[in-house]
Amino acid sequence: MIKAIIFDLDGTLVDTLADIAGMMNMLLSERGLPTHSLEDYRYMVGRGFASLLRSALPPDSSVDLDRFEMDAFARYKAMGSGSSRPYPGVVDALATLASGGIKLGVLSNKPDPMTADMIATLFPGTRFGFVRGGLPGVPLKPDPTTALEAATALGAAPSECAFVGDSDVDMRTAVNAGMLAVGAAWGFRTEDELKAAGAAVIAQSMADVTALASDSSR
Repeated sequence: MIKAIIFDLDGTLVDTLADIAGMMNMLLSERGLPTHSLEDYRYMVGRGFASLLRSALPPDSSVDLDRFEMDAFARYKAMGSGSSRPYPGVVDALATLASGGIKLGVLSNKPDPMTADMIATLFPGTRFGFVRGGLPGVPLKPDPTTALEAATALGAAPSECAFVGDSDVDMRTAVNAGMLAVGAAWGFRTEDELKAAGAAVIAQSMADVTALASDSSR
């Protein structure tokens, strides 16, 4: 029985790709460095902010990484939610899940301040029992540490939790934590990637997630 659902943020609850790509390309252009397509960024996000920056920089770049990360962090934090919006049906689906007694959480590799700000801005009417992004000194997904902390905060055993995400990182997080791995087919990555990383279920839309929770309670 599913008692709690933990969601990834970028590519799962919110379509942030255009904002991330725009912010990164502006930073690169300001330094005279080559930019990347929106499609390229689909495969750069998901492993944490530092990983995104390293992926975007040319291998032979002489850019000061610490300075670049500080500038990128400040730029992205100041942007807030930007033009990013929840995927169609997400807000209604979350309301349906909550009304059915499902506890809701969010676990992202996006820096924690941006994660908290985006949830507060875009989901003011949704009650999440756990919201966490990347924090210094805390291992990122797919390490299961924070996913297990989320389960405890939501009052559910790992086996009573579903983890919904759009990348291999999310599916491996779910598997490592002993949770049901639910791949979000509407996100940034492919169904093949999700299945190869351990997805037990592929959801084509948030309606599939609500149906999964409903079916598990019968």
